[in-house]
Amino acid sequence: MLMDVAPEGSPEGIAHVRPADRIAVLVPCYNEELTIGAVVGDFRKALPQAQVYVFDNNSSDRTIACAQKAGAIVNTVSEQGKGNVIRRMFADIEADTYLLVDGDGTYDASAAPMLVAELVSRGLDMVTAIRISDEKEAYRPGHRFGNKLLTSCVVLIFGRSLTDMLSGYRVFSRRFVKSFPAHASGFETETELTVHAYGLRMPVSEIRTVYRSRPPGSSSKLSTYRDGMRIFLTIFRLFKSERPMVFFTIGCALCAIVSLTLATPLLFTYLETGLVPRLPTAVLSASLMLFGALLQTCGIILNTVTRGRAEVKRLAYLAIPGPWRITPND
Repeated sequence: MLMDVAPEGSPEGIAHVRPADRIAVLVPCYNEELTIGAVVGDFRKALPQAQVYVFDNNSSDRTIACAQKAGAIVNTVSEQGKGNVIRRMFADIEADTYLLVDGDGTYDASAAPMLVAELVSRGLDMVTAIRISDEKEAYRPGHRFGNKLLTSCVVLIFGRSLTDMLSGYRVFSRRFVKSFPAHASGFETETELTVHAYGLRMPVSEIRTVYRSRPPGSSSKLSTYRDGMRIFLTIFRLFKSERPMVFFTIGCALCAIVSLTLATPLLFTYLETGLVPRLPTAVLSASLMLFGALLQTCGIILNTVTRGRAEVKRLAYLAIPGPWRITPND
């Protein structure tokens, strides 16, 4: 239902803010027959005005039947991987507010209205649910450490505070979803979602929510080492594409340091004797310095390209109405 509300502290001359009326709950699934029914039911109860969509990713169990029985609209995605599922979801579903949640029953559906209200009332583009749990099995120490390490990498690159980069429970505005490029194919998609928001400097927020362990008989699809490495490589790739000046400057600096380290003894020998006895070392030193200069040149050129691409992405983002629809006073 549409409501006219005035935001607290809104400037004079701004009258009506109409919150998004269409809410879509998006649930990517793979072999979750033990939990999907409860997940769909809980979110239909928490957000009765929303439509729940389940996108199945080649499940071999009764996930589809259980989701349909619980009242969800079910679709299938043949390309394996969570990133492929999310790409299809964002392309196919039309709504004003999108809630993304895993189908494993570990996230708290009762927090959904609070997450949606946070996004709509403050005019944000993404609200992330920070996972809080005292259950050891819900959030294993290795996963906690990996999440903190990867989150710290993104914070270092983009310079914005962040708590839980790998959370699978988020709410998005329409303009976030329809401007998201969605290159990832697997679990690294959460990293890409975060980088998309931070790269365009979108207004975002985080809210603490309860995180539970999986029910007996249900197993995680996440591989700690394989998916952790894929996420780390995604961060590395995004660092290169989003911050090319910094990335290539670091490479240039490393080449220059090694080159000068190798060249210093040769220089002293030359000043003393007028000879360069270690010619291969001299050639290597000069080559490293030239390679560093090439890296710096690449950084300058790619930085210009990246800025142009960011401007195009920003214009595409701004072309889509945000969660606040502001009209002047009558």
